[in-house]
Amino acid sequence: MSEQVVKRRTFKKLWSRPGYLIRRLHQIHVAMFLDECAEFKLTPVQFAVLTVLDSDGVLDQISVAKQISADRNTVGDVLRRLESRGLIERPASENDRRAKLAQITEKGRSFVESVLPSMIKVQRDLTSVLTREENAVLTDLLVKLIKANKEASRSPKSKDISFDL
Repeated sequence: MSEQVVKRRTFKKLWSRPGYLIRRLHQIHVAMFLDECAEFKLTPVQFAVLTVLDSDGVLDQISVAKQISADRNTVGDVLRRLESRGLIERPASENDRRAKLAQITEKGRSFVESVLPSMIKVQRDLTSVLTREENAVLTDLLVKLIKANKEASRSPKSKDISFDL
């Protein structure tokens, strides 16, 4: 029997596709976040929800979903997990008793403060090969792409939310 020669594949076509590159970079970022924040038992989406509630106060589930551009059912699951950990509370809405709101607890605020250095480290590690100017350009370009394509999202960012950094 003859040995088959295995041809090395370069996947150059993939490496020229922005969508593929963005997805791959997202995978890498999530892995870095989970590694760095392992002690906190926290996902990037959970941290995004806590960050929004820490800065915006009491919000309903749909508003939280819009703020982080996520599906409201996913956000509902995240809110339940964060509530079970005592990081948020879910008071009933005064306007609609069937609706539950979400607000961060003092324990949640302390938790966000303790996670923040690890989150910042992940952001810095992710972009460490870039100069300060390149990092600014990357951020500007990503925001530009998001603004230009937000209507294509399955969970588009609310029009009343500013993209100002």
